[in-house]
Amino acid sequence: MQGILNSDNLELQICVTGMHLSPEFGLTYKEIENDGFTINAKVDSLISSDSPAGISKAVGLGAIGFGDCLKTLKPDLLVVLGDRYEILPAVFTALFAKVPVAHIHGGEITEGAFDEAIRHSITKMSHLHFVAAEEYKKRVIQLGEQPDRVFCVGGLGIDNIFKLNLLSRFELEESLGIKMTKTNLLVTFHPITLGDEPSEKQMRELFSALDELVDCLVVFTMPNADTEGRGLMKMIEGFSKERDHVKAFTSLGQLRYLSCIKHFDMVVGNSSSGLAEVPTFRKPTINVGSRQDGRLRATSVIDCKPVKNEIVKALHLASSNEFQAKLESVQNPYGNGGASEKIVETISSVDLNSLIMKQFYDL
Repeated sequence: MQGILNSDNLELQICVTGMHLSPEFGLTYKEIENDGFTINAKVDSLISSDSPAGISKAVGLGAIGFGDCLKTLKPDLLVVLGDRYEILPAVFTALFAKVPVAHIHGGEITEGAFDEAIRHSITKMSHLHFVAAEEYKKRVIQLGEQPDRVFCVGGLGIDNIFKLNLLSRFELEESLGIKMTKTNLLVTFHPITLGDEPSEKQMRELFSALDELVDCLVVFTMPNADTEGRGLMKMIEGFSKERDHVKAFTSLGQLRYLSCIKHFDMVVGNSSSGLAEVPTFRKPTINVGSRQDGRLRATSVIDCKPVKNEIVKALHLASSNEFQAKLESVQNPYGNGGASEKIVETISSVDLNSLIMKQFYDL
């Protein structure tokens, strides 16, 4: 967004939706404004239900809102990132409005979440593709997209690591009101939207494993608004209230989140960040359960089943001298930064008028 704003031949329009507009999830649209950006439109789509019916209604509200948004803003190109269900209505309304779409982070696999199907659906409605690795580029082409419209730029999240002035340990403690200890864990656990086993059961197993640790600080970031998300939030709130060494935050924001990774000992849970960004810091990731099955992962990632004993084993392995010694040579498969510059350069130079008509690339 900053690169578009700085460009001489691009004009930035920002539409904010989903959890960014929800008090329950921290009203994080304010962080966008605090970073100096002007929000041109807000699409309220999130409702106070994370049931399957509730999420379907949220997608419907999103379609209504984005239909109006595109009619008002009349963009030449819609840029979207990832696989959140809130993005799906933005893209299919763009399809009907004949607005070309640039999709960031396509071609990836997450077998334990319905994000998988949403991501590939967005790919088929998009016209430019900015992927994080060569394997993902091949997969987007396999989906029938023209090779000359697929660009391997690396992971966008890595750019923030190098561009933000991360907080010192003291500044982080002051900002969060915490005191770091011998062992410090950052935990994010999202719902498993396609699994047979309830997410709440897996969360209880994670809690039991964390209770085995001594002399540690555990910082939870809240799960997203997927199915069962609110139930997990209540569990985390209860778990943290009963334990002085456990703190829960609705939203840390980019700066504090990345600063936690820098200063903490490891990241635990099932967030894509554990695979895409954490390896750049050469810190261990305990990846719990199947949510991220299929994604590329660095050697710093330890996969484990969502069972107490397996999580405890993984925690001990991550802390071992042998594993810690290996971290110095970790390479992040999502690259070393620079994705944002490559994306801005490409959309600045491409002929947008030629994008709408697509031909299926048949292998």
